[in-house]
Amino acid sequence: MRLTVTARIALLSIGLALMSNFALSGFVWMQAQSDAKEAVHRETIEQADALVAVWRDGGDTILVRAIASALAPADMSQVLAVLDGRGRRVMGLAPARFTPPLTPTLFRVARLGTEGRWAERDTGYSLRPIGARWLLVGRNMDLIAAEQRAIERALALAVMLSLALGVVEALILARYVSRRLNAIADVVDAAGEGDLSQRVRMVVGGQDAFDRLARRLNATLDKTEALMGELRVVTDSLAHDLRSPLARLRAKTEQAVAAPNGLAREAALGGLLHETDLVMRMLTTVLEISRSESVPREHFTRVSPTAVVEEIADLYGPVIEDAGLTFSVMAEDLAPMTLHRELLVQAISNLLDNAMKHGAQGGELVLRLQRTAEGAAISVEDRGPGIAVEDRARALKRFGRLDAARSTPGAGLGMALIGAVAKLHGGRFELADNAPGLVARIVLPG
Repeated sequence: MRLTVTARIALLSIGLALMSNFALSGFVWMQAQSDAKEAVHRETIEQADALVAVWRDGGDTILVRAIASALAPADMSQVLAVLDGRGRRVMGLAPARFTPPLTPTLFRVARLGTEGRWAERDTGYSLRPIGARWLLVGRNMDLIAAEQRAIERALALAVMLSLALGVVEALILARYVSRRLNAIADVVDAAGEGDLSQRVRMVVGGQDAFDRLARRLNATLDKTEALMGELRVVTDSLAHDLRSPLARLRAKTEQAVAAPNGLAREAALGGLLHETDLVMRMLTTVLEISRSESVPREHFTRVSPTAVVEEIADLYGPVIEDAGLTFSVMAEDLAPMTLHRELLVQAISNLLDNAMKHGAQGGELVLRLQRTAEGAAISVEDRGPGIAVEDRARALKRFGRLDAARSTPGAGLGMALIGAVAKLHGGRFELADNAPGLVARIVLPG
């Protein structure tokens, strides 16, 4: 049976808790054992050194008294005795016969005898010569073993307690993960059913994986909702704006069919072609906007914006001057930028076409390229009537035609195409006042 993600996270949490506690318990056990042995080692050497110093100062009599006073009747782990040259106990607490080699020993762990408890227990001892005899000082290791068993029992209890706490922690963690995932899944399910208004709630200032996922999902839903809104606007606007051209197409067709003679028929067919061209331009522009919003980055190249502006100026200069307008070009020498050359040329051409169509009465057009803090700005400035501040947002939308422009041919898509090209480059398209006239500006990031 396959486990759920939350169940696997819970089991992983329990396993990690157990592993960490086993590792910690093993470290504590080894450290406690090492410390206990080190304590016996240090105590044995210090006591042996002290008793040897007593013997040197006072001889055998004072040494015997010191050993007798140091022996604790209740301490069965203590080893303290004087041995003769054959290893037999003369006095003190030790096996009747000392079996390890009679050689000076700073510290060693071994079994001191062959009878009774001495044959079954390891002892840490120090052996020092005192004249013809030997001083034996040590400590039975049974005490350390008992302490180790107590530590082991405590550590086993700690591991069991940590297992119980790990289960509780895993349940809490699984509940938290499940709640966060379910919140995201609910939003995805709602989006799948067509409700794009729901969003995943995020923790303020949160930076974990769930918050990043929620932020990305919310951004995707925002973009999708905006695109769906634009799609509805485009669909409604197309249906509305195509109604008049299609009605005129039908009327022209009926006139051509009912024309009494060839001359009238040719006139009706000419009007029919004109209306057909208008509809085709409208649909072509909509397709160009959609394509410009999804051009891959591999189609971008390193292009000099100065060269692009100068090339367009050379192309449009004669046309603008033939229309009776004064045309000026002011282009700074900028470094090459990563641009989509064809779309940028089309956007600047649309700027000039709009300026010639709506700002020609001002008698002057300026094409300007200048360096900005963001990168570069390409603007077309005219001295026409301009656009009121409250109407500029509507003018930038698709099919956004102002009242003053409804008498001229067009579908209100030119500025939308320019905005799409600017957005494709990571920039923006904006309108400003030229006092009098209008400044239409494409801002490109450096």
